[in-house]
Parts: sequence; structure tokens; C-alpha cells
Amino acid sequence: MAAHQGVTHFAISMRIFGKGDFFKGLIDGRDCRTKTASRALSWFALNWPNDLEWPREIPRPKVKAVRRAS
Repeated sequence: MAAHQGVTHFAISMRIFGKGDFFKGLIDGRDCRTKTASRALSWFALNWPNDLEWPREIPRPKVKAVRRAS
């Protein structure tokens, strides 16, 4: 998604959590809570670009009430 939109994973993290280090932490081997992962997945489901295929190996959740990025 980040590459498709011409931004970095820091920008996507900012849109989801209001801080840019979430994905860097995962890349560096850190973990996250189930609630945090669920929040991110819900955000992706709501904000995924129509012209980008959803990853086949990840079931797309039904969209919950999550703040949409501006």
C-alpha cells in the first residue's frame, strides 16, 4: 500500500496510529498486542485503495467503525 501510494511505511503508521514507528518496530523484531494488530487490519480494510488488489494470503475483515485517513 505504501509503495502504491508513493509514501513510506512511516506515513502509513502515522495515518493509523498517529506515530510513525509501528512498522519499524515490527521490522526490528518487536511484537504488538492483538488489539493493536486488529486496529491496523481494520484500518487497512477501510482504507485499502480500490485499484490495488488486497493480499490474497490475508483474509479481508469486515469493516468496523475506524477513523478513515484524510
